[in-house]
Amino acid sequence: MMKKIKYIVVVLSGIFAINSCDTKDLELTNPNALSPETFFKTKSQVEASVNAAYANLQTNGLYGRHIFFALDNMAGENVGNSGLEGNKSPFINFTFDASSDIIQFYWEACFLGISKANFVLDNEEIIQALPNNILTQEQKNKYLGEAHFLRAYYYFLLVPRFGDLPIYTTQTITAAARSPKEEVYKLITDDFDFASKNLLASDDKGRPNKSAAFAYLGKALLYQKKYDEALVALNSVTGYSLEPNFFDNFMEEKEHGVESIFEIEFDAALGSGDRWSSNNNSGGDGANEATLRSQEYGNPAGGGWFNVAPSDAILAAYEPGDKRADATFYKPGSKFNNDANTMVSSNFKSGFGENVRPASWKKYSNLYRSDAETMDSGINFKVMRYSDVLLMKAECENQRAGGVQSTAIGYINEVRARAFTGGGALATTLSKDAVFTAIVHERMVEFAAEQIRFDDLIRWGMAGTVLKDSGFQVGKNELWPIPNRETSSNPKIKPSDNNPGF
Repeated sequence: MMKKIKYIVVVLSGIFAINSCDTKDLELTNPNALSPETFFKTKSQVEASVNAAYANLQTNGLYGRHIFFALDNMAGENVGNSGLEGNKSPFINFTFDASSDIIQFYWEACFLGISKANFVLDNEEIIQALPNNILTQEQKNKYLGEAHFLRAYYYFLLVPRFGDLPIYTTQTITAAARSPKEEVYKLITDDFDFASKNLLASDDKGRPNKSAAFAYLGKALLYQKKYDEALVALNSVTGYSLEPNFFDNFMEEKEHGVESIFEIEFDAALGSGDRWSSNNNSGGDGANEATLRSQEYGNPAGGGWFNVAPSDAILAAYEPGDKRADATFYKPGSKFNNDANTMVSSNFKSGFGENVRPASWKKYSNLYRSDAETMDSGINFKVMRYSDVLLMKAECENQRAGGVQSTAIGYINEVRARAFTGGGALATTLSKDAVFTAIVHERMVEFAAEQIRFDDLIRWGMAGTVLKDSGFQVGKNELWPIPNRETSSNPKIKPSDNNPGF
């Protein structure tokens, strides 16, 4: 039995992107495509339509390759080595513009995922009409819940990057103008709320359940500073605990463990049919069932490309005795390959050998169990962990009116108890400002290289200070530009409508 779900899209040839079209009319109805009236007849067909909406998470535009470079680079967590490609280094020094292929691929991957989710939701009436001996009401609700969850997830990837966005709630549409980000967040929260009411309490690995929906609903509300509402949602996340060993979160053998609430699925055994150019589509002959993350960030000791290394700032952030440091970085003297090999200084030379770095990334590397990296890594991305829920609850409790700081500190200390042996607990008498400072620190060291810190810095208003030496410009680099392909093909979003500074 396969360890995870393969996101099959072959049977859904009628699903198309809602962006980057060559014509002004973005009508998506295809007379040669499968007809919903004839397609939605069996459980397997309904499930296949839902599975298709997951597939774009695996593309190069997202977790297949580019998302980790872009967000980790902007967060100041990475420094570039000599092998870093020219389209990725601008995210370290904020010199990217609307011509960036990475921004284009990100935009397209998300909106195609939204289109696929809308294909399911457009056919809700047909799905609901299926007799119960084909699909029970619980199954109908859960498949529709997955579609709402995925549409919300893609929009939640988009709105922090671009702000105001075109809103598409049906697949048969024409070009849309940008709507205010507040309206986008309303769609996101409504979708996650629907998912929380209709998803199963537990489901197959790789599919969101009720707690995943509540966790993301809470996160979306937190991003809007709706602390009381966010706390209600986050308190509804149940059945999870912290992994006793922090590094278990980044091992393939430990996927879907007690801490993992939602994962982006990869399985190298299923192959990568289009490793380099699967930017919008995944599945079928172009499947990206593996990610390049391990090879791209990997230490040269195992043949990794070592295109980026941890920055001095992230290396210096860990307190003495914090066990997360050894689980996050390889340094000279670190063991790898099931402790059979030892890193030496020469293993930390950048791609062409001119720089020797003090460390490399260990998270999501295959070297813990191997002496060689591989271009096809099957390690899932754990994009929502229970530690994130705990630290979000701490932030909500600390920031809300009438919040109790000692309660917030209790959540922080739950995370810190794993990181330190016989210590690490913060005093329960800290002030509100001191608790906030502690949350900023904990999120930095807990989620290093997990594509979280940049969004944290933006929503806290701290990016201008923390990233001041990187080229970050306040009033500009909080957002990405709308990609050129969109402003040239969508008559309702012109180049003059782009974000400030672009």
